[in-house]
Amino acid sequence: MQKKITRAVVPAAGFGTRLLPATKAQPKEMLVVVDKPVIQYVVEEAVQSGITDVLIIISDGKEVLREHFRPDEELERVLEAKGKQGELEVIQSLNHLANIHIEYQHEQKGLGDAIFCAEKFAAGEPFVVLLGDTIIEAERPLTLQLTEVFAEKKNPVIALQQVPLSIAHRYGVFIGEEVQPRLYCGTAMVEKPPKDNIPSNLVFAGRYVLTPDIFDALRNTVAGVNNEIQLTDAIRLLMNKRHVYGWLFDGERHDVGNKLDFIKTNVLLGLKRPDIGKQLRDWLNETKF
Repeated sequence: MQKKITRAVVPAAGFGTRLLPATKAQPKEMLVVVDKPVIQYVVEEAVQSGITDVLIIISDGKEVLREHFRPDEELERVLEAKGKQGELEVIQSLNHLANIHIEYQHEQKGLGDAIFCAEKFAAGEPFVVLLGDTIIEAERPLTLQLTEVFAEKKNPVIALQQVPLSIAHRYGVFIGEEVQPRLYCGTAMVEKPPKDNIPSNLVFAGRYVLTPDIFDALRNTVAGVNNEIQLTDAIRLLMNKRHVYGWLFDGERHDVGNKLDFIKTNVLLGLKRPDIGKQLRDWLNETKF
């Protein structure tokens, strides 16, 4: 019987250069969307999908990502003394979301290299990957959807979204045959293809279920786009010996790794909040831009 996947890896070691100067002294994953940092949305999705242990891959100076999920006894005492029970419960809930682990990626050598840092943590078992700068809105947690596909297929699964061909060059692109509704069996994939040779409008959406043989593939992956070890290239090596599936999910992906999408995400998620949504919508309707 297939064991339930309980381990997740969240790569969060990048410099966040597209969001400078905001990311000079804090990780982009700690930037706030409405009222909580991006990393919290990501970890909450993992927990809602049955994950109990989360490894955050960080670089030097990003320890605040770990601290966000640790108890802060002084803050808790202040909130309790002021009778702010609601805020206290919110803060205390962070202490028990998941078992948070930390691993360092000391050199920025690409997403594939970041995942390679998780080999010991994976302990020879399948695991999920959630990109730390991507918030997913879906009726059911996307990571849970992927683990359900994996339970059936027993092979790696990549979350996919459809985008206009005009922007597909920004992503890892998936080529495959639809074998079930919304489920594709991969035949090829390419990381950031040239604008004049884009083979598909199906692109990676920042969530993966990977099998432990990905680490052998990463060992044999040479530097690719941007002279980095690309996870896409390693997964393509896996396709030589096993199926790799793509799941076209129904929902919204918010990439908060650039300024425009960061602002859009704040507005879109703010509009859906019951405490501020109406006021925000009224303000947008009343404001003359």
